[in-house]
Amino acid sequence: MIAGPRPREAKVEDMASEGTDEGMGEGMAKQTADTGTGTGTDADTATLDSEAVAAAEAAQAAQAASGESVRIDSWIWSVRLVKTRSMGATACRGGHVRVNGVRVKPAYTVRVGDEVRLRQAGGHERIVVVKRLIRKRVGAPVASQCYVDNSPPPPPREATAPIGIRDRGTGRPTKRDRRDLERLRGFGDTDPT
Repeated sequence: MIAGPRPREAKVEDMASEGTDEGMGEGMAKQTADTGTGTGTDADTATLDSEAVAAAEAAQAAQAASGESVRIDSWIWSVRLVKTRSMGATACRGGHVRVNGVRVKPAYTVRVGDEVRLRQAGGHERIVVVKRLIRKRVGAPVASQCYVDNSPPPPPREATAPIGIRDRGTGRPTKRDRRDLERLRGFGDTDPT
């Protein structure tokens, strides 16, 4: 026998039997009787558990099969170290990605236990150790479970010295101003002879 859609009358009867005189459903009334409060903490816990299970299932689905290899540009994109896969490939070609200390091409196959160093904009370097190989891009909580982050913390904002910035509209700097700026930035001679 094939189960088809239920008739409309059955749905209405089910909805009527679920309610009580005070407008609470049976599930809420049972929870109030069991715990003494109607806060819904069990429901919240169940929701969190279901989200964790869904995240684990997504990671399992994105995981590479045993014996299957994953390209480095694809992996750094999958674990959200770069925004797009083409940016990952460009970073590899530009020498910004190193695996175990060696510059790699985008097609390099990454393995569990490899140390990946990715130099990002602003001179910040991400150092991660591969824990799990995945092929597809996943959410941030799942992606963070695929590597161990050994990156040094970024320097505090006040620790970085401000580079000489001229006021807008002050015109072209004089030779003396330019030399002062270069000295401040560390480009020019420090000996004014």
